[in-house]
Amino acid sequence: MVKDAPVDPRGPRFTAWMTAAVLVVVLLTGWWPLLAAQAAVFAASGFVSLGLNPWSPVFRSLVAPRLGPTTEREDAAPLRFAQGVGFAFALVGTLGYATGLTGLGVVATSLALVAALLNAAFAFCLGCEMFLLLRRFAPALVRQH
Repeated sequence: MVKDAPVDPRGPRFTAWMTAAVLVVVLLTGWWPLLAAQAAVFAASGFVSLGLNPWSPVFRSLVAPRLGPTTEREDAAPLRFAQGVGFAFALVGTLGYATGLTGLGVVATSLALVAALLNAAFAFCLGCEMFLLLRRFAPALVRQH
């Protein structure tokens, strides 16, 4: 596991927009292999490094230069935790779709989509907030990376 440096907060919002687009496609088509791929992205970003998210280099090379520099940074640990939560929902959704429990797939994917849209549109990261609450009330459950 890599200790990620603090990140430009605009990057996770961009990633949330891209994730939301992927989840909308899954909901419209029911194509669970795409959801499985998103689960893999969540897993790599949450359990190894945020830099493994395929949208990170897109943001750094194409989007950030057009937005201009920022001095604002946020801790990577809550973001990685949020990616882990996204992984759990994407995994449940994938298993639901793949085993014929389409309702489970739709519900899990929809919940992940709501979280992605909250982050993208309003900069409100549910997983990050969960991390902060757990760190405050049950610090043994979350490790600071």
